[in-house]
Amino acid sequence: MAGRLKAPTGRYGGKTAAERQAERRRRFLDAALELFGGDPGYRATTVAALSEAAGLSTRQFYEEFRTLEDVLAALHLQVNDWAEEAVLAAFAEAQGLPLAERVTAIFRAYAGNVTGDPRRIRITFVEIIGVSARLEEQRLARRSRWVDLICAEADSAAAHGEAAPRDYRIAATAFIGSVNGLLHDWSAGWVNATLDEVVDELVHQLLAILRPPGWATPTA
Repeated sequence: MAGRLKAPTGRYGGKTAAERQAERRRRFLDAALELFGGDPGYRATTVAALSEAAGLSTRQFYEEFRTLEDVLAALHLQVNDWAEEAVLAAFAEAQGLPLAERVTAIFRAYAGNVTGDPRRIRITFVEIIGVSARLEEQRLARRSRWVDLICAEADSAAAHGEAAPRDYRIAATAFIGSVNGLLHDWSAGWVNATLDEVVDELVHQLLAILRPPGWATPTA
């Protein structure tokens, strides 16, 4: 019998083939968030264990993914997308506020989203590290998106006289490293502070970058 060349497109159980596929993928990613982001972690999880946690078969796993690394890659992007959506929503609501208030709103949204679920912290800052050159490239690419966002806000603030005009890319890259390190250490219990105190420190650092000593807001 000839093999199936295309996935079925008819409805089954009230759902289309595309809807069923999306649901299977979601169930695998939900299970991966639980196993990769908790116990036993990505490196100790097997395809069979992930499939069992998702309530699906290994055959269905290989219909959606080639390897567990593909699952981790998709989950890492999803966790970053959740954080980015929270930041963009906060950014839209903060438009028109003074710079310090805008920055505070943005970082509260980011920190709240990332630290609100310890599994997301582990995926973002622990499990993705050192897996492969491919995932390292993906991690750095997503970090670059955060750098771009900070640079865009800094350039906008400078254009409106709220910040010093300069090329912020190197400073923004260094700052993102501080954000990731501090939030990871805080979530691991190594920083004796509240999340609000952590956010306040990050805001203070960013404002010091945007408004260095000797710079003054231009007068009209």
